[in-house]
Amino acid sequence: MATELRSTTRYQPPDWFTSNYTISTNAERQRDASGQVRQESRFLRNETDNQTKWDQHSNNVRLGDRVDNIRTWKEILEKTLADIDKEIADLSEAKELTEESLEAKNLPTDVAIECLTLREGRQHIDVVQDEVENQLHKEVEVIDGIKKALQSRIGDAFEQLCLLQEARQQIQADLQDKNIALGIDIDQYNLTDRSSNISFKPDSLRVPKGSTTPQQWEDFSRYNKDRAEAEMKSSTRLREAIHHTLQQTANDLEAQKIATEYAYRRRIHEFERAKDELDWQKKNTEEEIAELENDIRGIEEKIRAKDAPMKLAQTRLENRTYRPNVELCRDAPQYGLTDEVKQLEATKRALEEKCKQAKHALDGLENNLHRINDDLALKINSLNLDNRCMDVRKKLQVKPQSELERNLTLTGMQRQKSAVLA
Repeated sequence: MATELRSTTRYQPPDWFTSNYTISTNAERQRDASGQVRQESRFLRNETDNQTKWDQHSNNVRLGDRVDNIRTWKEILEKTLADIDKEIADLSEAKELTEESLEAKNLPTDVAIECLTLREGRQHIDVVQDEVENQLHKEVEVIDGIKKALQSRIGDAFEQLCLLQEARQQIQADLQDKNIALGIDIDQYNLTDRSSNISFKPDSLRVPKGSTTPQQWEDFSRYNKDRAEAEMKSSTRLREAIHHTLQQTANDLEAQKIATEYAYRRRIHEFERAKDELDWQKKNTEEEIAELENDIRGIEEKIRAKDAPMKLAQTRLENRTYRPNVELCRDAPQYGLTDEVKQLEATKRALEEKCKQAKHALDGLENNLHRINDDLALKINSLNLDNRCMDVRKKLQVKPQSELERNLTLTGMQRQKSAVLA
């Protein structure tokens, strides 16, 4: 049993040589494959290292370009914001001037109404719908029309200011976003693979909700800029219209003021002529009354003076009736005395009739004098009322500019408050 051999597989020498050859061949093949892998890995390391560096460089360039692009639009938006702020200030100033002009029209309205009220104090025949009254009513209508025009411009300016504010808020919001994005991209541009604040991020390749394309981004800012410019153009046109309205309304009001005051001066002149005529008529009438009263007194004295001759003639006739018998003769004295009595009676009747006519004329003169006095009082009252109106209208006079202020305004060295155009 001790000499019994263990049963094993026995190979032939060719198998042994074949096995050795196979191992050597496999070793060489594996070394060749490993060398190939080593060569490829070195190439890949170099390639990936270069690719990484180029990718970082390309993205740095892209970030730099993006930063420049954002800065360009930021500057554009900042200029647009400055322009729209200036336009808002100019339009606000124009609106304030229009409001001040509208408020200033209260004085001409009050003056015109006060003048109309004062002229209601005219009496009787002087209550005439004359040119002054027509011009005053026209002045009230002109002022009302001016107020409506100014109020309309104020409403337009308010609406335009709201649109400008909306455009400004949009520009400002876009500019704020640009500043935030600019800060973020500058920080990313300054990051390197040696920075301390870099780390792995979960799902860094995700597309954030609300992302836009570069074209959409540029279109959004361009739309905001174009909208702001369009609103500024509309505002400029409105300011020009406001300026024209202010000048036109001022010219209309001044023209109406000149027409009204011309009508006043003409009417006052007519009243003064009428008053002078009445004074002259009054003076002549009073002189005529005085002369007529003297004549009436003279006639009455003459009538009374006829009593004595009448008594004499009648006494003579009566006494001669007592002549006796045939002496009662109708002789020449009888006829003479009879004619004398008749003549005295006719003379007295003529004088009494003339005295009656003179007294009737005196009544007419006195009545006419009373009418003259009444009409003169009316004219004086109306004249005083119109002169009071002219005194009231002095409130409308504008203090003239000094020569220095006028020169400064004409040369543009001092901006007039009414110049609402930039």
